[in-house]
Amino acid sequence: MAETIVQILARELGKEEGHVANVIALLDEGNTIPFIARYRKELHGSMDDTALRNLEDRLHYLRNLQQRREEVLAAIEGQGKLTGELTAAVEAAATLAEVEDLYRPYKQKRRTRATVARERGLEPLAALLFAQERDCPDPLEAAAGYVDAEKGVETAEDALQGAGDIIAENISDDAAIRKALRELILRRGQLVSKAAGEGDSVYRLYYDFTQPIPRLQGHQILAVNRGEREEFLKVSVVTDRELSLPLLRRAVVKPGSRAMDFIKATAEDAYDRLLYPSLEREVRSTLTEQASEGAIGQFALNLKPLLMQPPVKGHVTMGLDPGYRMGCKVAVVDGTGKVLDTAVVYPTYGERQKREAIAKLAELVKRHNITHIAIGNGTASRETEQMTVELIREVGGGLSYMVVSEAGASVYSASKLAAEEFPQFDVNLRSAVSIARRLQDPLAELVKIDPKAIGVGQYQHDMPPKRLDEALSAVVEDCVNAVGVDVNTASPSLLSEVSGLNQTTAKNIVKYREENGAFTSRRQLLKVPKLGPKAYEQCAGFLRVPESKLVLDNTAVHPESYAAAETLLKCTGYTMEDVAAGCIGELRARMAAAGTEQLAAQAGVGVPTLLDVARELSKPGRDPRDELPPPILRTDVMELKDLKPGMVLTGTVRNVIDFGVFVDIGVHQDGLVHISQVANRRVRHPSEVVAVGDVVQVAVLDVDQKKKRISLSMKQAK
Repeated sequence: MAETIVQILARELGKEEGHVANVIALLDEGNTIPFIARYRKELHGSMDDTALRNLEDRLHYLRNLQQRREEVLAAIEGQGKLTGELTAAVEAAATLAEVEDLYRPYKQKRRTRATVARERGLEPLAALLFAQERDCPDPLEAAAGYVDAEKGVETAEDALQGAGDIIAENISDDAAIRKALRELILRRGQLVSKAAGEGDSVYRLYYDFTQPIPRLQGHQILAVNRGEREEFLKVSVVTDRELSLPLLRRAVVKPGSRAMDFIKATAEDAYDRLLYPSLEREVRSTLTEQASEGAIGQFALNLKPLLMQPPVKGHVTMGLDPGYRMGCKVAVVDGTGKVLDTAVVYPTYGERQKREAIAKLAELVKRHNITHIAIGNGTASRETEQMTVELIREVGGGLSYMVVSEAGASVYSASKLAAEEFPQFDVNLRSAVSIARRLQDPLAELVKIDPKAIGVGQYQHDMPPKRLDEALSAVVEDCVNAVGVDVNTASPSLLSEVSGLNQTTAKNIVKYREENGAFTSRRQLLKVPKLGPKAYEQCAGFLRVPESKLVLDNTAVHPESYAAAETLLKCTGYTMEDVAAGCIGELRARMAAAGTEQLAAQAGVGVPTLLDVARELSKPGRDPRDELPPPILRTDVMELKDLKPGMVLTGTVRNVIDFGVFVDIGVHQDGLVHISQVANRRVRHPSEVVAVGDVVQVAVLDVDQKKKRISLSMKQAK
């Protein structure tokens, strides 16, 4: 009996069937992954959002597979060719590729040599010869009986050629043969790339490149694909023909028949002309798909810590968007991100203009009590950073700066969203505002930008756009909901990422608070147009209302668990006033003394939910990002020429890719830690050791000032 989808998922993911079935039911009811992960733990055994998304992705695949099985069976049955054996094979197919292999002989094909041969009545001859019976006549003698000038079969040789074409196509369409050869190629084949011309290019590493398929790295596959697409490389999959042909012969040749040599030659023709070219395309496609999934997964892995970087809250911040021709754009924002002032200075125009710029910025620092400066890392960043260090000396301290990635800032500043947010500013000043806010609250600012433009992936422009968007949107959604959102200060962009909300309801929330003032309770959300009970159920726990008189409205406790929270407090001798005052330090100890399971039963919730409620009561309004190491703020500048091999520096991980880690060590140019220098042990991928945003110690190995390349080591810094 075939496994059900629930059984397959439970086996593959190592989860209980009941938990898997519950998740599927919750998804089908329209619940979001963040909501399920946070507020339905008892139903799924406390799976995290990553496990739930893997389950959801695999569920979609298996449902698509089942739908395709049904379509294929219906199509074959419509031709009157469906057998019990074929039905069983299709039902047992575990992948879409296997289903398509089985369907291949029944697909409507474009006109082929075999099609022409069938039209000429040569199918019976093909069947006779392929059967290879002991009493099979000599192939040429058998073919003589099919000569028919009217049908275009002039000679016995013509008939034999046509029969061979039919047999070759049938061999090529055989699902078992295709599967066996595909597995052989994936196991023993090699990817080979050669230079397509004489000129040099960034693809020179692949001008004479050979790698066994099992050892291929995702970045290598994506690189040769792009080089081929840009016509710098010629790429092929190579397999030893002498390994493949015996496999093929064993499948189709019957020793002892007079037709044996003919079938053997026909099988070789099928392999060279039909099977291998087709399988090479399939294997290339499979490799590309796997590499893309790996790259998308790594992009998502890098994006999460970038979005979850600790905010630098409550400080008046100056954002500097460096530039040469248009000058350096300046924006001052208060602790909540509200724009207080803007300016343009020209520190790269000459010494006099630089002194004027420093004087202007110093005046802004004093006027607005600025404590932090965020500098974009684009054009003229180095000169702007040097000017900032002089500015810090000028004002006498109390000021620090950080160079932030401005990836995507120009995309955002020219967007319709930015125009709506800052209609009074030009594009350049909007970038400066965005740079300042990236230091204050990276998540709130970066959600406004297409994740692909943030710059923490590799080959993102080569990825399937829909799949990349789905994966990155899921990361953004998970991060926003993990942190929670202040319903009274959040932008529509941030609100739209909250579980259960969309762009329309997010805009309606902002419009409602503009017309009616700040929200004073979560229940008030039900008054927002188009935000119904289901959307409220999904979003309420992720929205914070600091202005509410009820402290639970500013926590991740869901309204459905408010009664449970009150019961927990009552049973442990606390009140809501104690929670608001932060005076429940012994809550966990009292819970343990009373018995957590007994308390959960009294509160009418499961133990996981009760523990979550207790955690929120202990730290109402907490931001999980505050528990992470703070970003590095600097007061001095270092240049590339200052670096010497052996120096040990502190840096911030900017990007993690297949072959290494890029680290910002404060010299404008990120250094590369090759995968071999990441740790003292062998690692399959750098992400096993570090993530974007990590603060790490690195040793300088080499500095190439001409090429502006810095080689670093993490393992030699320990």
